[in-house]
Amino acid sequence: MSKKYTAIVKIANNPDGHAHCVKYRFDNLLKFTKFLDVKWAGWKWFNVYSNKGINKGKQLENFTKFKRPESKFV
Repeated sequence: MSKKYTAIVKIANNPDGHAHCVKYRFDNLLKFTKFLDVKWAGWKWFNVYSNKGINKGKQLENFTKFKRPESKFV
């Protein structure tokens, strides 16, 4: 079964100054944010996209280290 969301996460800057980003698929925003805190403690922001239905690929929300999700779902 496919995951509900896809996220592009900026975890750092490359030596040339460009963003170093990673992509993840997940279902729960709160668990995902905790995962980022453990795996990539220096993460900067992430954009959340729909991974299902007619809105697949549509950006739903963005979060930062200081503007964090307050619920499991968008």
